[in-house]
Amino acid sequence: MAKEYVEQRDGGYYLAGSRVSLDSVVYAFLRGELPEGIAESFPAVSMEQVFDAIAHCRRSHPALYARLEAARRAASDPAA
Repeated sequence: MAKEYVEQRDGGYYLAGSRVSLDSVVYAFLRGELPEGIAESFPAVSMEQVFDAIAHCRRSHPALYARLEAARRAASDPAA
């Protein structure tokens, strides 16, 4: 049985066992932060939780994720 790293509570999604919201991790990733840096920013969560949070967003909202990823790439491309 796969371990769930994202849980829904209080009307939002959080990394299991922490007060870190899924949004916090996903937005950090979309700003270009690496998963390792995100995990360092949130000491209460593991690298596995960070990777699962990013994957959760991809699985749950693939079209939205694709648009956000394209926007992130465009923002980080100095030639754009």
